[in-house]
Amino acid sequence: MLDHMTFRVRNIERAKAFYSAALAPLGYTICFEGKYGSNMLGFSYPDASEPDGKKADVWFVDGPSAYGGPQATTGCHLAWRASSRNLVDEFYKAAIAAGGRDNGPPGLRPDYHPNYYGAFVVDPEGNNIEAVCHLPE
Repeated sequence: MLDHMTFRVRNIERAKAFYSAALAPLGYTICFEGKYGSNMLGFSYPDASEPDGKKADVWFVDGPSAYGGPQATTGCHLAWRASSRNLVDEFYKAAIAAGGRDNGPPGLRPDYHPNYYGAFVVDPEGNNIEAVCHLPE
């Protein structure tokens, strides 16, 4: 089971604007913004099982790692689970309005499974991001 993931970005302010808009329909908000070695952003969603009532699972760090590697994470696929198809639609609209590029509009993907309803957007770094609902209707 995954707990959290971190992506490197070229411009933390651009990531903040894009992901604040794109993830808002899914209930995500910024839970951390500051410097921890590099400028960082953390996004969380409400989760009653967590001690503080929210779960931070997506982090963005400005620039390359001190241990080497590229300046930004690119070409990855990251999907967020949505509790309804309507929220997938809202994610897609918000991400496109915030500057994302279409990579597959909201709709059923029956090749994956009969109730797979997803939408795909390319973020400012070139990552394929998605919101998906697995529920019927």
